[in-house]
Amino acid sequence: MHERPLTGFFRDGCCNTSEDDLGSHTICVVLTAEFLEFSKAAGNDLSTPRPEFDFPGLQPGQRWCLCAARWLQAYQAGKAPQVSLNSTNQAALEIVPLAALKQHAVDLH
Repeated sequence: MHERPLTGFFRDGCCNTSEDDLGSHTICVVLTAEFLEFSKAAGNDLSTPRPEFDFPGLQPGQRWCLCAARWLQAYQAGKAPQVSLNSTNQAALEIVPLAALKQHAVDLH
């Protein structure tokens, strides 16, 4: 059973990407309240339910395929959420340095 809402550009629960995915939804993050507030303030409200899009809103602790550029923006502001490297698409490395992702990895132990 998959969590709702399904994450990823293709809504398949994975951080898959293609040429159509202009936002590069490739970084699997573990959401935090701090990041959700940062994202909302930056104009990308992920926490408010949007029933018209069958989107219940995201909560801290959930995993989500985040746009690589948004993660980098949060990283530069000191608000980056943790990352599941095993679930992150290597295409993210075109935008975000591996060293930055490793600093926030939950699965490198």
